[in-house]
Amino acid sequence: MTTHIDTQYRELLQKILDYGERTNTQLETDAITLMAPGSMRFKLAEGFPMITERNMAPKESERLQVTIWRQAIAEIIGFINGARTLKELESYGCYWWAPWGTEAKCHKRGLETGDLGPGSYGAAFHDFPTVDGAGYNQFKNIIEQMKELPHLRTHFITPWVPQYIIRGKGKTQKVVVAPCHGWLHFRILDNKLTVHMFQRSGDVPIGVPSNMVQYGALTMMLAQVLDVEPYEYIHTISDAHIYVDQVDAVKTMLEREPRPLPKMRLTNPTKDLFAFRKDDFELSDYNPHPGIKNIPVAI
Repeated sequence: MTTHIDTQYRELLQKILDYGERTNTQLETDAITLMAPGSMRFKLAEGFPMITERNMAPKESERLQVTIWRQAIAEIIGFINGARTLKELESYGCYWWAPWGTEAKCHKRGLETGDLGPGSYGAAFHDFPTVDGAGYNQFKNIIEQMKELPHLRTHFITPWVPQYIIRGKGKTQKVVVAPCHGWLHFRILDNKLTVHMFQRSGDVPIGVPSNMVQYGALTMMLAQVLDVEPYEYIHTISDAHIYVDQVDAVKTMLEREPRPLPKMRLTNPTKDLFAFRKDDFELSDYNPHPGIKNIPVAI
């Protein structure tokens, strides 16, 4: 695999600064928002979609139980396996949900402390509500469909359970954070897998780089399960934004010279999507710029 310098992420940041408009949010911080700025496309043979403008692989420490890129992969693996509580996500190696699983946020929605809710990613992916109450495993069924009928255009997964997300008079939301990413369209062409991830809402300085990692990793895992080439990952954001208190950090990233994408290798030969874990990935040739401390995260 020959890696190359990719500037799509930094071009996205610049586009939001240049053409976005300042908007208020549900949170205390305004955002610079640009709707539908375009798609990023990553051919995996040319490198893994992990940004180099700041370090996504800081050393693990007592403060950071698992480095950022592994937590991103741990999160998507947890969601695929139905994780919807802090405890369940932590069992996969993802620790960053704690600020959203507090007693105040959960009880406001009629949930137990630490429960992200029946409208969360894990519940939607693994236990989508059905009339009989049995729950529907989207990934299990879509893999079966792709194996049996690979030519179809209907290989699609959604993180959205509308009855648990709607808000307004007389309605109680049953999710601590409405899913921001995870609308997935899989296409197999000439024995090559393309994964197109549509993102409803993207915090581009903080959230989007982790989303790029986890769905790039998902492309690799699915391709191995299906015995096809992990060809391309496409990332489309509808509401792309930079919070106003992140602008200085964004300008720092934009001042840094572009560097080549890293390589990523999958070390577990399993054909069972639900058996993968965060330590099954091996990162190499990653030469990022230093991390940027304390980029604000909107909670």
